[in-house]
Amino acid sequence: HIRNYDIKLMTLTVVMVGVVVLLSDWLLRSFWLGGRRRSEGTGGGSGVLLIVGVALAILAPMIARLIRLAVSRQREYLADASSAMLTRYPAGLANALKKIGEDQEPLEAANKATAHLYISPPKQRGVRGKIKELLTTHPPTSERVKRLENMALPKGAGE
Repeated sequence: HIRNYDIKLMTLTVVMVGVVVLLSDWLLRSFWLGGRRRSEGTGGGSGVLLIVGVALAILAPMIARLIRLAVSRQREYLADASSAMLTRYPAGLANALKKIGEDQEPLEAANKATAHLYISPPKQRGVRGKIKELLTTHPPTSERVKRLENMALPKGAGE
């Protein structure tokens, strides 16, 4: 992650998402604080501002989280590929990920705030399928293993 400047990218992602959140806040405030001007008969189209502001206020945090998680998952793939190139042994990394993924012992201290610090996503209770894939910080371990195993194959063997 260090070599791929993931911290810079995630900081930029947070800033871009923050701009959307600030914009929605600004639209809502301009509607509420602009009430005096509307009562004087000069305000037109403020209903549109209210609708856009409310929609952004509701959707922006959810979209922001989904974007942050999607970027995090893609960076995990890049980190795997970079590690495989650095060690020149993608099969070894794939085997290590398999062992980590097969561990069935639940993590008692795992929570959402620390999920991004793990090598493999901590087990989530009650969440399955595509929704689980959208809400995790890491891609499925099986997919990561598959990509690393494809890197280990001689050229033309994986086609």
